[in-house]
Amino acid sequence: MIVFGIAGWSGSGKTTLIERLIPAFGARGLTVSVIKHAHHGFDLDRPGKDSFRHRDAGATQVLMLSAQRWVLMHELRGAPEPDLQTQLALLAPTDIVLIEGFKAAAVPKIEVWRAANGKAPLWSENPHVVAVATADPIDTPLPVLPLDDGAAVAAFIRDYSRT
Repeated sequence: MIVFGIAGWSGSGKTTLIERLIPAFGARGLTVSVIKHAHHGFDLDRPGKDSFRHRDAGATQVLMLSAQRWVLMHELRGAPEPDLQTQLALLAPTDIVLIEGFKAAAVPKIEVWRAANGKAPLWSENPHVVAVATADPIDTPLPVLPLDDGAAVAAFIRDYSRT
């Protein structure tokens, strides 16, 4: 299983790049899973729905399923956030796991960088950044990938992971 990170500042285009990578890998017959880290709270559920009421009542886990999909919601209830290895172990077997966020995780990653964000690039301080995807000029010793070309970025990830 290939585990590869997509990192960058908020608003840089990480999610959009991942949206391009998934079908690029799929066209090669590869399965892809994604782990997205959120620094803020989130909820996939809505107040008043049965599953929300179950969690609100104190359930640690609620598994919802239908003929189209299933989702397992796990409430930490004060426990620490699971580390990346624990999260990876929860996934079904897949060819590639793309990780959005997790800037400090010790996995190879591509930085998505936009000059318009006004933020310094991560690559100079992060030894796990192995390439930069951007549409802007940038001075870096790392490979620079075309941000809008999912196939080219997917090829880089595939080739990098073979070494």
